[in-house]
Amino acid sequence: MRPANAKVPGVPPVTGIRRGQLPRLDLLYSFEAAARSLSFTRAAAELFLTQSAVSRQIQQLEAEIGVALFERRHRALVLTEAGSVMQRAVADCMERLRDATASVRAITAPRQVAITTTPGFASLWLIPRLARFTATHPGVDVRISATLEVLDLERSGIDVSVRLRTIEHAQGRSLFEETVTPVCSPLLLKNRALPLKKPADLAGHTLLTIDKPQGQPLAMDWEPWFRVMGLPELRMKNTLQFSQYSDVVAAAVAGQGVAIGRLPLLAELLREGRLVAPFSGAASHFGYFVTVAPRSAANADAQDFVRWLMAEAESAKIVCA
Repeated sequence: MRPANAKVPGVPPVTGIRRGQLPRLDLLYSFEAAARSLSFTRAAAELFLTQSAVSRQIQQLEAEIGVALFERRHRALVLTEAGSVMQRAVADCMERLRDATASVRAITAPRQVAITTTPGFASLWLIPRLARFTATHPGVDVRISATLEVLDLERSGIDVSVRLRTIEHAQGRSLFEETVTPVCSPLLLKNRALPLKKPADLAGHTLLTIDKPQGQPLAMDWEPWFRVMGLPELRMKNTLQFSQYSDVVAAAVAGQGVAIGRLPLLAELLREGRLVAPFSGAASHFGYFVTVAPRSAANADAQDFVRWLMAEAESAKIVCA
C-alpha cells in the first residue's frame, strides 16, 4: 500500500495550509470592515463590537504579519501600501467564500419568498389573494413579516417589500396609488335619525381611526378627503381608536362608526356589500410600492412573486373601475 504522503509520478503534491500561515478569520473580518469604512468606530458598529476591541484586533493582525496596515492620522485612518494589498486579497477571498456558501446552500435550501409589508396591506389585500400564488407555486414557502417597522431587506433576509409611500418620494415599482373615502356598514345608511346624505352629516357619527402619535390630530388620515370636500374643521361626535387599521375596518363592518377607507385595499369589502362608501373619494397622494432586495435577483420565486403582485394589482384596478 502506498503511504498517504507518497509522491505520485506526474501529479503535483497536495499541500495543506498550515495553521500559522494565515491570520485568524475574526481578525480578517475586523480588518475588512475597517479597511472598507476607514474607521474603527464604524467597523465596530457593523460588527457589534467596541471601538477598542476592533483597534486591538487590528494591532494583533499587524503584529502577526509584521507590517503596519493603517496610518493613524488625526481623526483619519489611511491604508498603507501593504494594507491596500491585504484589503484587495481579503475582500476577494470573502466574496468568493460568500458566493460559494450561497451556491452550496442553494442546493439543499427550501424554496422561499420572504415579504415585509404593513399589517393592513397584509390582512386586507395580500392574504385574501395569496392562495392564488401558492396554488401555482407548489413547494414554495411564503413568509410574511407584517410590521410597521421598515426592515433592512439584506440584514433581515427579506426578498420583497411592499410599502405605503408618498408618490413624490416613492422608491421601487408602483403597485397602485391610493384614494380615500369614508366607509361604513350599510346598516348606518338605514338609520334615519343619523343620516349620511352629505359630508357635513358625518358630524353626528362616531369616528373610527388608528392611534396617532402624540401631537397629531385624530383625523389626520381623513385630512386629504376633508380638504377636497372643504371640511377642514369638521369634528365627529366621538371617537373609537385602534392600534391596527384592520381593527378599524372590522369595527366599520360591525356598524360601530365611520372609517376612512383606503382603496383599493377595501375594494372587495365594498364589492361584497359589507361596506358602503356614501360619498366620492379623493386622492391621498400615497401609493403602495414594491422593492426587491438586490440579492433576490437570483431568486426566481421572488421574481415570480413580484410579477404575480403586479398582475393582481392590475386585476384589482379593472374590478374597481
